[in-house]
This record gives sequence, structure tokens and C-alpha cells, in this order.
Amino acid sequence: MHLCKSQNQSSSMEALRTVSTAAMPLLLKARMFKPISSPSVSHKKSKSLSLNLTQFPKSKFTKFNAISPSDSTQPAAQPEKETETGRFDQDYKFDWFSHWYPLMPVCDLDKRAPYGKKVMGLDVVVWWDKKENEWKVFDDRCPHRLAPLSEGRIDQWGRLQCVYHGWCFGGSGDCKFIPQAPRDGPPVHSFPKACVGVYPSTVQNGIVWFWPNTDPQYKDILIKKKPPYIPELDDPSFFSQMFTRDIPYGYEVLIENLMDPSHVPYAHHGIMSIAPQPSVKLDREGGEPMDIKIQKIEKNGFTAIEPQGRIWTFVSPCLVQGSLTIKETQTKGQLAQKPPRKQLFIFFCIPVSPGNSRFIGVGPRNFNLWIDPFVSRWMHHILTNLVLDSDLYLLRVQEEKLMEAGPSNWQKVCFVPTKADTMVALYRRWLKKYAGGQVNWGTNIYGTLTPIPPREQLMDRYWTHVVNCSSCTEAYKRLNALQMFLQVMSIALVAIMAAAKHMAISSVARYTLAVAAILCFVGSKWLSHFIYKNFHFQDYNHSFK
Repeated sequence: MHLCKSQNQSSSMEALRTVSTAAMPLLLKARMFKPISSPSVSHKKSKSLSLNLTQFPKSKFTKFNAISPSDSTQPAAQPEKETETGRFDQDYKFDWFSHWYPLMPVCDLDKRAPYGKKVMGLDVVVWWDKKENEWKVFDDRCPHRLAPLSEGRIDQWGRLQCVYHGWCFGGSGDCKFIPQAPRDGPPVHSFPKACVGVYPSTVQNGIVWFWPNTDPQYKDILIKKKPPYIPELDDPSFFSQMFTRDIPYGYEVLIENLMDPSHVPYAHHGIMSIAPQPSVKLDREGGEPMDIKIQKIEKNGFTAIEPQGRIWTFVSPCLVQGSLTIKETQTKGQLAQKPPRKQLFIFFCIPVSPGNSRFIGVGPRNFNLWIDPFVSRWMHHILTNLVLDSDLYLLRVQEEKLMEAGPSNWQKVCFVPTKADTMVALYRRWLKKYAGGQVNWGTNIYGTLTPIPPREQLMDRYWTHVVNCSSCTEAYKRLNALQMFLQVMSIALVAIMAAAKHMAISSVARYTLAVAAILCFVGSKWLSHFIYKNFHFQDYNHSFK
């Protein structure tokens, strides 16, 4: 599942292009990304934070280039005092297990079944507790023999049942029933060891979130700290379609890729284009220099703004958000003030395990809403999957090479001499400063990346998206039923034609039956190809795009 323009008029036209193609609010990299360029930031002199500063004419900000491959960087200019951009906290260390993480969109959950997910190396199960009328997140293992509770069921009393031996649990993690325990014996189901670990959880913006610690001291953590809130996702004047997919490369690479707009015309060529195109194209794809200014840097992330007004925000550890407000000139005599047209690009990047991540994306907007009733959610997802697949293989190979060099050596092995890589460089600097250059999995993960599987397995859509998406699952069932119906019809029509040889029917009727049989057969074959290509696997050969 699961990332640019001139004056006001051209900004409006570009935004219209963004949503006009199949109304795709989740075209995450095509038009949402405007090439970014030299960031601006003010800070105090610090060797660990400098980003190869380059001297520019004095302005409100101090400008710098992207990180160089050298081991250290030397500032070319030192501001006399701190500006409003802020700076990194020198003593702060990022705790990966002290933050809220999104699990799944509520629209893709069925209250009749539990769902197993992995986040930060933790196996958890999401299920609906009808007694407390809320979604619960448990440790995905039965205390009896460690069988996964996500393979269980919700029984007739609304309890989470392990299907290995029938143990049942309530919404507080307490064991309610052990079938094998004698009724007149000790109440072993009430023993502390019979309980399941319960993670704090909440629903916000239509997504189930959880806090990755079952310690009772975090039971009321929601009062002290909440997940990042995005009001547009709860605003009925905005339309949005959520998308989720398991990604076979790591969290660090996923976020880095979403912060890199310069790859869009190349890695996704033939799928999308950046509009408007540069006035002078130096190659077929139309790549060009980029510009961006860093407005805020702090321990929890940073904010950047493009000259045309698109604002990008990284909120650690999961949220990457883009926002564009389209300014429109008011004509004379215009009485009613319409709300400004706004387009957001919201990406939740979830660390799953080394070499695996999860992407939840949504693109709310409050204009061009007329087209949305005509485009189903699963149609949006087909194009979003194609976008993700078009650079999936190369990113997985890239990650393997980075892991061979060591995550902390990113600056040494990657040569980033242009300002187009500024946000990527800033993210990598944030990651190295506070998290040692990579996710700290604690004691939940053992081993490293698995070998790269064949492309058809690596880019599989069915198990990474379709089975986790209620809309695509339903479309998949219906399209398969239609394909089977067309096959049966083609056979039935041929049988009728064979029987008609001994019947007095006109030649026109025979030709009609023959044409109908052929059309049904061809339709079933085309539909079979369509289902496989859009719900299972579709390769992307860059050489022929």
C-alpha cells in the first residue's frame, strides 16, 4: 500500500492533473513530489550535524548541500544565533518502543475474525471485543503452547479463542475458559500465567494504533501521548481512499524513497509524469534541478517547504506528510468565500522486521469530488500497486548493498553531490544522530536480510495487499466468478451449436451462437490475464518503458 509548479494559476492546473487520472489520491510519487533542492537551516556549529555547508549569499536561512561521501563535513558559514528553524537535540536518543504505531485501516478489518500483524519485530493480533465495543491488540501467542491467536476465531460469546486447544480470552487478556481443566478442580484459568499480553491501543483517523509495550505502566499511555492526528482524515468535506501493502524492503529505504522526488520521472517512467515539464528538457524523462527549504528541525523530525508552497513533514517514526493549499484569486462580485482547495499526501511507514516494512497511504482532498463515485477503491489500488512495483526490485537490491556496507556507512558509500538528495540526506542524518543509523529491534529480531527471492515472489500482490484489503478481496472474488461464468457460457454455447445440427434453426442463429461462444471464450481468457496481472504479479521492465 501507501508519494510542481509556478504561480497560482499553474498550481491550480497541476493539482487538477493530480487527481484527474482515475481520481488517484494515492499517486504518491507522481505529482505529489516536486523536485526538491537546497534546504535551508540555521543551527549551531556541530561536526555531527553539519551537512557539507556551502557558502551562499546571506539570507534568512543558512544553506547547505546534501551530504557528501566524506567522513566529516566542514561548515562554510556559522550563523551568529539560533533561528526559528531549530536544531537537533544533542542528548536525545530515540526509543523505538516508546511511540505509537499504526497497524491497519479499520475499513479493512472484519469484526468476525482476528488479524495477525508484525510491527517492530512483535507479533500481534488485532480483534474486535464486542463487550467493550473496541478493537484490541494482544500478543499473538497463546500462553498454553504459544500457538498464534491470529489463527483463532471469535466465539459466540465474543471471546478470542485459540483453535489449538480452545482456550478463550477476554478483552483484558484474562483467560476465561480452559476446556481441559476439571470443573471441580483449581481455577487454573485465573492464574497470571494463563493471561495474554495486552498492548495499549486506540483508533484514530480510521486506523488502529498500538503502543509496543505490554507493561501495565503503559495502560493509560494514551492520556500522556497520542498518535499524530490529521484532521483532514476526519473532515467530511475531504475525500480519501486508504491503501495498505506489505513491502519487501526495510523501513529506512521506504521512508528514504518517499522523500526522494527526483527518482519519479525515471523509476516510474511510463506510469506517471511530473507536471509541468521543464521548459528545457535535457533528456527524455525531463529531470531537472530541485529546490527546497528546511523550515524546522528537531528531535521528532523536520519540516520542509517548496517555493510553490507544498509543505513536507516527517514526524518520527512513521509519518511522512505532504500538503498543498491551492490559492485562487477571487473574481469581482464573488460573494461566498469557498474554503481553499487542499491536497494532502499522507504516508505511514511501519517497521516490520529487517528487510520488511508496511505502507499505509491516503491522499485526502476537498475538490474534484464528482469523479470519486465512479472509481471504485480497488481501481485506485491497481494503479498504486503499479507505482510501488515499478521500483520495488531495485530498492530491494539497493538495500542489500547498503546492509553489506553497514547502515552507519551510508554517507561513505553513497555519493550525493546534488541538492536533489537534500531531504534524503537530512533523514539519514537524523537517523544516524538519534538511532545509530537503523531501527533498533531490541531482542525481538534475530538474523539479517533473507536472500532476494525471484521477482514473481518478491513483487507478489496477492499476499502483500489483496488478502489485507477488503475492497480488493471482494473485487478479486467477483472477477473470478465472472471469468468462470464466461468459461461455462462458452462451453454451453458450443454444446448448443453441436445439438443444433440436428435441429431446424437458421444459419443466422448458428452464426450468432458461434460468435457468442468465441466472445465468451476470449473474454474469459482476457479476464484471467487481467486478474493475474493486477491481483498477483506484473513485472516492470525499465528498458522498454
